Amino acid sequence: MAVSSTELRQYMLVTGNYWAFTLTDGALRMLVVLHFHQLGYGPLAIAMLFLFYEFFGIVTNLVGGWLGARIGLNRIMNIGLGLQVIALLMLTVPPEWLTIGWVMLAQALSGIAKDLNKMSAKSSVKQLTKLAGEAGESRLFRAVAVLTGSKNTLKGVGFFLGGALLGGFGFSGALWLMIAMLALVLLSSLVFLQKDLGRSKAKPKFSEMFSTSAAVNWLSAARLFLFGARDIWFVVALPVYLSQQFGWDHWQVGGFLASWVIAYGLVQVAAPWLTGKKQGRVPGRGVAISWVGLLTLIPAAIALALPWNPHWVLLTGLMLFGICFAINSSLHSYLIISYAREEGTSMDVGFYYMANASGRLLGTLLSGGLFQAWGIEACLAGSAIMLLIALLLTLKLPEYQGPVQSGFSL
Repeated sequence: MAVSSTELRQYMLVTGNYWAFTLTDGALRMLVVLHFHQLGYGPLAIAMLFLFYEFFGIVTNLVGGWLGARIGLNRIMNIGLGLQVIALLMLTVPPEWLTIGWVMLAQALSGIAKDLNKMSAKSSVKQLTKLAGEAGESRLFRAVAVLTGSKNTLKGVGFFLGGALLGGFGFSGALWLMIAMLALVLLSSLVFLQKDLGRSKAKPKFSEMFSTSAAVNWLSAARLFLFGARDIWFVVALPVYLSQQFGWDHWQVGGFLASWVIAYGLVQVAAPWLTGKKQGRVPGRGVAISWVGLLTLIPAAIALALPWNPHWVLLTGLMLFGICFAINSSLHSYLIISYAREEGTSMDVGFYYMANASGRLLGTLLSGGLFQAWGIEACLAGSAIMLLIALLLTLKLPEYQGPVQSGFSL
């Protein structure tokens, strides 16, 4: 399959923008957590700093997909980069200005920027792919897996980078270095990124933000419970449990979670080879059902076996959960691009990631409440229940729907 050098360059530019943004996003989160911990903020106060970051992801994905179809994905990506620069600048003010309200506002802008960048990057993959048949779908899966997996790996690297920058340059110095890097990325994007990428020929109405595709709706609902099942025990319960029960300090907890995220991203990149690429199969409904079914068993097994040997059970369970979850996430990321309509891809993708953000917010809230009331076992049981719901929703997905009508070969 011939490769268009122009489309390949555009794909690499979109991917490079996504990578740069993700690296600074992960570093910023670690910077904020460590810096405000040093200032004496408690865990609940630090968690509150990220409340708007998660909440605005729901609104941003829904509205951002509609905007992308109207004004082009290139503009959405550039807006996201610009907003992240503003969010970083807001944190360079004198220390006495860094109140919880001010930092929450900066994190809200960063959350909006992150979801605009993610939605535009993943929607662009569909626009830059001109392949036909199942071979084309296989290459599309590889393109999405590389984009998604590398993002999560770089987010984990960003956690380490944030700690290193804080130690080497201080809070303000680290922020200015990231601002300079993102400003250069934004400048190159403004100059080189294809104009009107992903812009719909017919101006979609605001009411069309909500998907009318049954496949997209079922997949979005499954995604909500999939990510809720991860965050219900991973966001609050797990770090606190590692600190309280294992006696780990903040660096050990942060380093372990960063390593987990990096490994998670590497598994996502390998997902096409782990789900039947060697047999020439296009992953669809049956593959998705199998993997989410397997994932459902893991948190339930961890909860039941945890009293036996907490260290061995939890760490082994985390490894198995990470592998299976990464494959599930990569499959979903491919399926939404495959199911999305040709005209207005960003609207379907935006709606889907709105459900993703809703699941993360729901999982985060439940994680704190369940852990405080009944411990990590309750969080793990809640995870298994949410995954069972995701499995039932996945049963409603259609089979492979045919070739992609648009990009290049990877």
